[in-house]
Amino acid sequence: MTSSSGSARKNPYYQGPVSYHFDGQRFFNPGGVAPGNALDLLRWQLGGGRVRWPNPVISAFPPAKPDRHVFGEQMRVTMVGHASMLVQVAGMNILTDPVWSERVSPFRTVGPKRVVPPGIRFEDLPHIDLVLVTHNHYDHLDLATLARLQQAHRPKIVTPLGNDTIIRRTVPDADIAVVDWGDRVEVRGGVTIDTEPCHHWSARGMGDRRMALWAAFVLTTPAGKIYHVGDTGFHDGINYDAVRQKHGGFRLAILPFGAYEPRWFMKGQHQNPEEAVRGMKLCNAAYVAGHHFATFQLTNEGIDAPVQALDAALKAEGVEPDRFRPLRAGEVFDVPVV
Repeated sequence: MTSSSGSARKNPYYQGPVSYHFDGQRFFNPGGVAPGNALDLLRWQLGGGRVRWPNPVISAFPPAKPDRHVFGEQMRVTMVGHASMLVQVAGMNILTDPVWSERVSPFRTVGPKRVVPPGIRFEDLPHIDLVLVTHNHYDHLDLATLARLQQAHRPKIVTPLGNDTIIRRTVPDADIAVVDWGDRVEVRGGVTIDTEPCHHWSARGMGDRRMALWAAFVLTTPAGKIYHVGDTGFHDGINYDAVRQKHGGFRLAILPFGAYEPRWFMKGQHQNPEEAVRGMKLCNAAYVAGHHFATFQLTNEGIDAPVQALDAALKAEGVEPDRFRPLRAGEVFDVPVV
């Protein structure tokens, strides 16, 4: 796969050598599916079928007030909303793709709006040691939130190639570890982070598609391994199978299972609940914290459709429901020891 013909635009985020997933200008998924083009997007937007969400939504869980730390065999996940979670393990407080903004959009007054408040008030966060940013879409890389975190916590940020350039435009003094697929970062306290492939894409505007890398992360901790995926297409389960072969299995996988309709447009980049359950089994995860639903309406399905489809998929695959937890804002999941 090569860059679009006729395009000589310089990559504004990253310059580096050609690799098996970078053609010198754009990143790509080897053997994978490219995201839809502008005509596909127009066809989707004009095609109807979008189910209206209620707004606002009241979570069944009150805003959480997390402990300062957890230690020993404890592993705790608290849902903020969408792909934003507080992971507490081995004395570390880790945020995934943190978004406290009201919209996930380049604009303040238009674009997908939050329907449920964050499950942790920003002021109630414990000291944040580490932030994982999987890619640069607005529902995962929120510059306003990263600036707030820098001012209040000064965490270390781990993110794939090119995203550091975007972050430093707003947070110039951020402590960023920039990683490629296959890289490993040593953190502290016996915690390491491996950067693994996932099947997705990136863009902040109309002219920068696939110019920054996307990735999943594996955290190896004294309490067990965690596999965090911010966004992915199923891609025939290739990446799930590879991560199991490399890492052997996981106490916890953090997997997306929402934002998947219409399938003709979303299938290559967003897995659905059935695929998420298959991915859980392929990567040998004992438990899953499910995300990417019931916070921002990005796609066509109704607000409750992902959970209903997940229930059916778990029954069909013979997986106990308490092993795959679709976490609501404010919900706390203490991951059982395995």
